[in-house]
Amino acid sequence: MELNKTFILEKACDQPTPFYLYRMDLLRATLEACKKAADKYNYKVHYALKANSDPKVLQTIGEFGFGADCVSGQEILTALENGYSASHTAFAGVGKTDDEINIGLDKDIFTFNCESVQEIEVINELAQKKGKVARIALRINPNVNANTHKYITTGLEENKFGINKWEFEKILKTLDACDHIKLTGLHFHIGSQIVDLSAYRSLCLRVNEIQQWFIERRILLEHINVGGGLGIDYYQPDLNPIIDFEGYFAIFNDFLELQPHQELHFELGRALVGTMGELITKVLYIKNGQRTNFAIVDAGMTELIRPALYQAYHKIDNISKSDTVSDVFYDVVGPICESSDCFGKRVKLPLTERGDIVAIRCAGAYGQVMANQYNLRKIPDVVYYEG
Repeated sequence: MELNKTFILEKACDQPTPFYLYRMDLLRATLEACKKAADKYNYKVHYALKANSDPKVLQTIGEFGFGADCVSGQEILTALENGYSASHTAFAGVGKTDDEINIGLDKDIFTFNCESVQEIEVINELAQKKGKVARIALRINPNVNANTHKYITTGLEENKFGINKWEFEKILKTLDACDHIKLTGLHFHIGSQIVDLSAYRSLCLRVNEIQQWFIERRILLEHINVGGGLGIDYYQPDLNPIIDFEGYFAIFNDFLELQPHQELHFELGRALVGTMGELITKVLYIKNGQRTNFAIVDAGMTELIRPALYQAYHKIDNISKSDTVSDVFYDVVGPICESSDCFGKRVKLPLTERGDIVAIRCAGAYGQVMANQYNLRKIPDVVYYEG
């Protein structure tokens, strides 16, 4: 499923740039592949709203029967407003406020993924006031290296996330004292943009070990949630537009030891929406520097912050000159008053001119949701391509 370059060029004539282009045909094909692979093992998938919360995207994902993975009270409300079921909504996050917990309690969500002793005590207190029992899962820090960027690694003991193994006994004592808490599962999440699938094999083995600790204490859990973090191919999105979901889920089938009647849950975000989105921008100026040429575009780190924040790679294509040999190197930069406002250094492009239309690829995840109005810039519109 390659880009429809004619559609993009026509849209860029009457639609102000920059804008996000969402390829709904690719999104649906990705969702179909994921659902087919997950259904093979009866696995439950929750969509991570933090990746992309565009209403049309949310509604499309919901049509495939996925649940919701939320990290704020507003995400819970947004999921429910867009047709997701509360009974399939999980609430994660290391810093849930009282107001957000109350939203989850009022909506009777599937589970709170709890990250500390104190959080459990607070949820118990708030649930007691409402005369409710809150279903929780313990988010465990498995100390598994996801082999990804340090800012998006979440499963090591040095990270702020999750409960460490040496706290387990204290957790059980806390649960014994909490009459308005029901422990239903264990939750794990080791990081984001994981492309080394051996990390998931390591996670499975650690989950088996941790679950055995609970089984030995006669604590039988309804579900295991192994989080998400599955990466996409930012380098060759046209060759690999859809992730190998079959291979991904097979790892858990092969190495994770579920108990009878125990459900396995996943929280996928980027893997579902990452490749379907493009940031379309226009070249404002070409500037020749001492060591490089600069292609200055009208999109900036305000529209896609990942390169500035994570030094993340995004493939960049000159749509206007797509049939021309690429033989000139450019630093592709935005207009923001920060030197970090750079989408790529020494990007090989055709001879690029003012007015050319450029696509910054794989911007479907953590693009629009992280957009901001620094320099009082306008949040871009979204264009949908149905195919």
